[in-house]
Parts: sequence; C-alpha cells; structure tokens
Amino acid sequence: MDINSGDIIGQVLRKRGVKFLFTLCGGHISPILTGAKKEGIRVIDVRDGVNAVFAADAVGRLTGVPGVAAVTAGPGLTNSLTALKNAQMAQTPLILLGGAAPTVLKNRGALQDIDQLSLVKSIVKMAVTVRHNCDVISVIESAFDVCRSGVPGPVFIECPIDMLYGESLVRQWYHVESDTGQGGGLRSRLLDFYLKRHVDRIFACEFEDMKPGEVSVVSPDFDSSMVAKAVELVATSQKPVLIIGSQAMLHPEMAHKLARAVGALGIPVFLTGMARGLLGRSHTLQMRHHRKKALKNADLVILAGMPCDFRLGYGRSFGSGCRVISINRSKDDLKLNCRPDLAVLSDPFLFLCALADVLAAESSVWEPWIQELKKNDDEREKFISDTSREKTDYLNPLLLLKKLNDFIDEKSMIVADGGDFVGTAAYILQPGGPLTWLDPGAFGTLGVGAGFALGSKLTHPQADVWLIYGDGAAGFSLHEFDTFVRHHIPVIALVGNDAGWTQIARDQLAILGDDVATVLKRTAYHLVAEGYGGKGFILDKEEDIERVFEEARQAARAGQPVLINALIGKTDFRKGSISM
Repeated sequence: MDINSGDIIGQVLRKRGVKFLFTLCGGHISPILTGAKKEGIRVIDVRDGVNAVFAADAVGRLTGVPGVAAVTAGPGLTNSLTALKNAQMAQTPLILLGGAAPTVLKNRGALQDIDQLSLVKSIVKMAVTVRHNCDVISVIESAFDVCRSGVPGPVFIECPIDMLYGESLVRQWYHVESDTGQGGGLRSRLLDFYLKRHVDRIFACEFEDMKPGEVSVVSPDFDSSMVAKAVELVATSQKPVLIIGSQAMLHPEMAHKLARAVGALGIPVFLTGMARGLLGRSHTLQMRHHRKKALKNADLVILAGMPCDFRLGYGRSFGSGCRVISINRSKDDLKLNCRPDLAVLSDPFLFLCALADVLAAESSVWEPWIQELKKNDDEREKFISDTSREKTDYLNPLLLLKKLNDFIDEKSMIVADGGDFVGTAAYILQPGGPLTWLDPGAFGTLGVGAGFALGSKLTHPQADVWLIYGDGAAGFSLHEFDTFVRHHIPVIALVGNDAGWTQIARDQLAILGDDVATVLKRTAYHLVAEGYGGKGFILDKEEDIERVFEEARQAARAGQPVLINALIGKTDFRKGSISM
C-alpha cells in the first residue's frame, strides 16, 4: 500500500511529542487517523466533534505540547468553532486538522465544500491549506512553532482529501492512472491532460526525500532594566497584591519553579484560571476571597498574565493612587482598560522568576497587610460555613462541595463546567497542586466538561479526575460517557442537579419577574450514564455523601466511569453574580 500524507502527518505528530489525537471520524480525514495510529498515537474518537477540540485544549494546557484534533470537512469544522474560539481566548497551543473537498472540485458544489479558511481566520493564529505533498512536513512543523510562539493559540490546517490519500488511488479517482488508452474528442483529451497535470503537482515530491526541520518557538523576552523598575515599585509598596493568571502557566513542566518564585517574593497572591492550585491548598500567601476589596485597598497591583477585563472590573476595582505592574505576552492585554506604571511585554513566568531572583523582600513590612487579607478570607470562610448549614430542598450545595473538598486528595484534578453550581465550587474547592484545576477561561463556555475531563485523565492517568457539572451544562456533553466507556477513561462526574439554569434564573426572576426558559427537570442523569455503560449513583441524603463519594472513587479506580446525580437545593450564596 502506498505511503500517504496521513502517514507523514502521523510521523510528524509523533516526532513533536503528540501522544493523543482527538477526532470524530469522517471520510475526508481517514488517512490522518490511520497514519496517527501507525505511529503509536492514541486516537480517541468522541461522539460530538466539538469535544475533540475541547480535549485537545486540555492537553495543550496541561502538558505544553500542542493538543491536536482532527475534524472532517464542512459541518465537522463548523461544529468545532466554539471550542476553537475558547482555545484562542484561553491562549492554548492547539492544532486543528480539518478535512476538505478534493482540490480540483473546490467551489464546484462538492460534498461539504465551504470556504473554511474564511470561517476560522479570525480565531486562529494561522489558517492554511496543504495543496501538495511537498508541503506536508513544513506546514505541520510550522504549525507547532506558530501555536506556541508569542501569545499561544490555535492553528488550523486544511487537508484536502485528494492530498491525503495515496497517489495511485487518487490517480484512479481522476482516471489518470496511466498515459495509455486515452480516447475521445479534443475536450476530453484536454480534461485528461489537465487532471493529470493537477495530480502530478499534488504528488510532486517523494516522501522519502523529505526531512524534518528545526524547532523554532519564540517567547517574548524582556529588558533587564524592567526588573529593576519592578523591584523599586515593590520595595516602596506597603500593600502589594499579586494576581497570577493562566498565561503564567504556559510552562507546565516548570510550575514548581514558579511556585517557589512566588513564595520567595512574599507578596500576597490571588490565583486565577489555570494558576489555581499553584501554591497548594494552604500557602500563607494565598488569598482566596474578597479580591475586589483587596484591590481597592492595595497600593500596588501586579498583573501576571491576567488582563484587566470584566474579572477585574475593567480596572475600576483598583483604588485611587494604586500603581500597576502589568506583565503579559499580549500587547493588547498588556494595557487593556488600564495604564500600567510599568508595562512588561514578556512571559509572566520568566519575569516573575527573574524578579524573585533579585528582590530582597522584607515580608515583615507587609505582615499587617497580609493579616488584614487573611481576616477577610476568614470572614468569607465563616459565611460559607454558616450558609452550608442552612436547610434547603434535598442537599445544600455548599455542604456537598465542602464535603467533596475534604474528600479529594491533593493529586485529584478538578474540571469545572457549569454556572451557579460551578461558581459555588470555585469558592469552596481547593486544588491540591499546580495544574489540577481546569475551567473554560475568559470565554465562559458551557460544554467544556467532557472534553476537558478526557484530556485530563489521559495526561494524568493516576489522578482521580472529578468533573463538576451544573445540570444545565451536563446536557452539552453527557453523551461522551460513551467515549469514556469505550476508551476506558474512568472519570467521576458530579452533577449538581437543581433542575434549572439557576445562575440566570436568580436575577432574571428578581429583575424581570419571569423564569421563562430557565426551568429544567430533575433528570435521572445517573441512568443516562448507566445507559452508556458507566456507573451511576443518585445522591439526595446528607448522610450518604461520604459513602457515595467513596464508592464512586473505588469504581473509577477499578476502571469504570462514574456519574453522581446529586439533587441539590437553592441558596442565595451567589445572588447578584451575573458578569457583564
């Protein structure tokens, strides 16, 4: 059998460290899937193509190696756009391989033929079509470099079907497998000549002669004088606050070095996004609550890989006279909604480590400030504890999550997919270590859960992966329990089932007096999981919480995907929490 471009793509992926390829099969991309499998890459086929891209997103975040997904032409690509945009906004290194109609039939009404590059060009760093086999290696390798350089993000590579399959088969498709036996009139002979020349150009190179290129990833550097300026600002502050965002976690293998640097700085810190868990559960510098209050009282705020967007009140959260140091790879995010006193266009990880190397912090100067912030934390924790003891229908969601926080170990990974229930979980669950928390990021995308859980469990097979679902969000990807079962990926899903889109309903009802389109049923999600071959639990009594958690964990560790359908009541804990 001829070697084909799908085989070559598989070889390049393997050489670049790719271990997983996520997909939903389609005739346009079959050679990519078989080629990857030949190279020992584990091919995970999902039930909804968007979850292939979400899974690749998780792999890119957790490993630093670009996550890779392959989707078929037309609807396969359009179905993946939300996940692709989510990866762009999360600044995840990701490569999406997309099938396409035969090159000779482009714009001639072929099956699933659309202008795919125009659809994706605004949400990817590079969108390119591979038209000739000569370009396969160079384009794929360029994609790996582009998606990781500067501000990381997704890349789209369009792979026409006649470029992917073997040369002899493609010549049969176009009826140009030989130079003999051609007949017919002039028009027919001209068409045959055109098609033969076209196929000759597609297969102009011999794969054996192609050589891989050199890795060339570009990371933003910084002027060392910037470090000195930052030292001066920090040294003269009395109430500094450090906010670390996901962009600081783009070196997963170096996360512990970043944690040591943050500890050496001695500055109280709030961790957001992928940075949650960086310092473990109980570091003395980590603050978890009342961030807005802290920012209002701070005299210096350091934004490390965090834009000044809606999460920081568009800059309005900063107090009068507060100085700002912004460190970001992105020129746009560096000064978004604020005018930093020091703007450092750099990798936040590298800059924080450099700052820690030279800053002789007198943490005792900041001790009263740290104690003030800890007092705020303690007050919020008391409120959470008091609210968790309130009586509600079924289970109090705060109590349920507090018990889960006590139950999970430090290596457990938490995937967050939902609104009100997950928003509550963000206040209560404490990730035990670096890169053990995944949420969609600034895009706030519902539906990431199953894909993120796939990527998390595959990259960390020894960890317990807890997928925290709101019951609304669960409807987006619950069918991937079929994927969990078929591919032996034993995650644990906990559905907070309060029969509604509660985050929306709470304010909609209060402001507009109508709950239209926000009401769900207490669906038997555990039976849905069992229908796909998983293990299901119904949980509606407080006295059963620890037992069900333990049985679920044991079932997962024995290799069975699990779903806990937790019937919960409603509280006012997150009243007024809608973001604008």
